[in-house]
Amino acid sequence: MPRHVVIIGNGITGVTAARFVRKLSDHAVTIISDETDHPYARTALMYVYMGHVRYQDTKLYEDFFWPKNDFRLVRDFVERIDTGAKRLHLRDGAPLAYDALLIATGSQSNTFGWPGQDLDGVQGLYGMPDLDAMEAATQGMAERGERALVVGGGLIGVEMAEMLHSRHIPVTFLVRESAYMDYLLPPEEAAMVGQEIRAHGIDLRLAAELKEILPDEHGRARAVVTTEGEEIPCRFVGLTVGVHPNVAVTKGSDIETNRGLLVNEYFETSAPGVYAAGDCAEFRADGIGHRRIEQLWYTGRRHGKTVARTLCGHRIAYDRGVFFNSAKFFSLEYQTYGEILPTPLDGQETLFWQHPNGKHSIRINYASEDGRVLGFNLMGVRFRHAVCERWILEGRPLDDVLAHLHEANFDPEFFRRHEVSLRRAARRTNGQPFLPQRMQVES
Repeated sequence: MPRHVVIIGNGITGVTAARFVRKLSDHAVTIISDETDHPYARTALMYVYMGHVRYQDTKLYEDFFWPKNDFRLVRDFVERIDTGAKRLHLRDGAPLAYDALLIATGSQSNTFGWPGQDLDGVQGLYGMPDLDAMEAATQGMAERGERALVVGGGLIGVEMAEMLHSRHIPVTFLVRESAYMDYLLPPEEAAMVGQEIRAHGIDLRLAAELKEILPDEHGRARAVVTTEGEEIPCRFVGLTVGVHPNVAVTKGSDIETNRGLLVNEYFETSAPGVYAAGDCAEFRADGIGHRRIEQLWYTGRRHGKTVARTLCGHRIAYDRGVFFNSAKFFSLEYQTYGEILPTPLDGQETLFWQHPNGKHSIRINYASEDGRVLGFNLMGVRFRHAVCERWILEGRPLDDVLAHLHEANFDPEFFRRHEVSLRRAARRTNGQPFLPQRMQVES
């Protein structure tokens, strides 16, 4: 029997859920967002600012896709959820009834109560309103010789630094850690990223923290002061110190929250008929996801695909699969699969190779006892997702992976030439492991 499925949030999780609900059913589907008329790719925001694409190029689908699939898009803000009556109260429109509700409201940028964090020219970067604010705040800065400063050593921070750099705006980058992303990356990879950032003229300050932001006479940022007492002039401050689940929509409802909206392995909240997925969701127990809160594009898509089946009556538990993530630090590409931590866990060893030019590296983690490959870290090298995932799931031993490593190599720009060179190299090695000579084992 057709039902009305309402989705709050038009990010990758909400849109993926809507798509798979439509594949599996003829339920009525309404997607609510107060941000934009049509869903767009948040990961492409930086390229809009840099002039590589236009906003319309970031739309996930052509405008005709939504009416063609009988999706109703509502541009409005949900002020209150009445779970008893199964009704949403909107800011501008009439109340909206639902049979099943999916909350996929994503994240919000962190702030930590720094003095001056509410000044003009100070902001985070999460959605389209942030992009518009950044465009306005940085207009003409390069021509006036004004500097920008970015706080926070995560992926959004390096993206914002690259965005500003593309406009020829000098950037100072404050990172609390002693090496870039050393909470996630092993020392060698962290050093490679730091080197890449500095190679593009960014003033990277490691082990540096923000104390306060100083205003000018018009209420705009003019400088920051670090915890060491250094004053650094700047007219724009990017606060990129992580994100937290956006749970504001549930205020005043009986939906249980902690840091995020608490859900089980089926993405069910404490309220009957209400589900939460993506960045805003928090698993009630360890072991359901990679972490209790998963805030990646790839996991958001997986959440949406999984919860759609439950919304359509095919109740299925979340399968976290093999962990995967990718990023790009200026021109340095990064991929990670499986279990890779800054230091291998007990019972694990790591094989690491780095090219002499410092721009390419391969790390393979494996089990000490039986040599099962557990994870890959790649810098400046592309491997095939499906191959790495299969090797990890199958528990392939390290020697076998090394002997067939050429099967994972992937370079789409020069695909045919690359495949030919790999076959020739494999013939030259007479079946021996196809590895750079400088690859070495680290204990």
